[in-house]
Amino acid sequence: MISAELVSVVIPAYNAAATIDETLRSVRAQTHENLEILVVDDGSQDGTLGIARHHAGMDPRVRVLSQPNAGVAAARNHGWQKARSDFIAFVDADDLWSATKIERQLGALLAGGERVGLVYAWYQLIDSESRVLQHGGRPIYEGDVLDEIFCGNFIGNGSAALVRRQALIDAQGFESGLRDAGAQGCEDMLFYCRVAERNHFAVIPDYLVGYRYLPDNMSSNLPRMLRSWMLVMDEMEARHAEHHAKLATGLRNYGAWLLFKALQIGRLDYFREVLSLLARRDSGIALITLGLDLPRWLGNAVRWRLQALLGRLLRPRRLLMASFPIEEPRQCA
Repeated sequence: MISAELVSVVIPAYNAAATIDETLRSVRAQTHENLEILVVDDGSQDGTLGIARHHAGMDPRVRVLSQPNAGVAAARNHGWQKARSDFIAFVDADDLWSATKIERQLGALLAGGERVGLVYAWYQLIDSESRVLQHGGRPIYEGDVLDEIFCGNFIGNGSAALVRRQALIDAQGFESGLRDAGAQGCEDMLFYCRVAERNHFAVIPDYLVGYRYLPDNMSSNLPRMLRSWMLVMDEMEARHAEHHAKLATGLRNYGAWLLFKALQIGRLDYFREVLSLLARRDSGIALITLGLDLPRWLGNAVRWRLQALLGRLLRPRRLLMASFPIEEPRQCA
């Protein structure tokens, strides 16, 4: 029976004292109760470790591991390598889960058979107070998704997937080399690409994850994120040169979004650096992105701003309730 299957949950945590209590509560409240919850403290210097140990004292399913600061990829790897289950889920220490996330994903993973190595769910963007800001996309890609993941990270974050252990082994876990190269940020994207090379994906078409956006998130350094994406692209193109067009589409999609975000947060220095990186990589993509894609994003931003103003007139809504959608990623040609 599904309820008898053990699922290991890995929570990498670095200076997450402000959010990890709520994250752990959402994990411990899962309707699938047979969980092993591994908190990997990545050299935190705040109260993260004490909060995690407090939960461990209340719930025997929680186990706390510690390591010197080595980054999110190394923390995730430490966790899943210590896990006892063949089914492993990851959640960042500032994100939240709907109560039925693991139950529904595990059901889909088992129903799909061993060919299915990963099940993802949709997410909503939440703020520091866990209020919904926007829906993420509504991707329904299943089966062989390699082309689609090359065009963009439709899963969107590292807290949305349940994975088979064998898929983790085949992908060699998460790539800590991105951090070593000063280009951390796309560890999730690279992992999903590696898993998609050997496995089918399945989806739960429902908003089961609250992905928290904070100004000091790792993803807020936009030029570094683009450098990280390019390293992912380099690895994939080395093995899949025949998919060059798909990977170029992914670079164009991501570059346009980063330029838009730079303008949105008023970082003209980021805008210039991202555009320069794109131009050095592929001048054609840089011109198309600047001339076609960015104006489209800016036009949509006017609509989103009007929706946001309307939203402020309403009572703040919490995780997994209706909110305004954001634009879907550009599809593969």
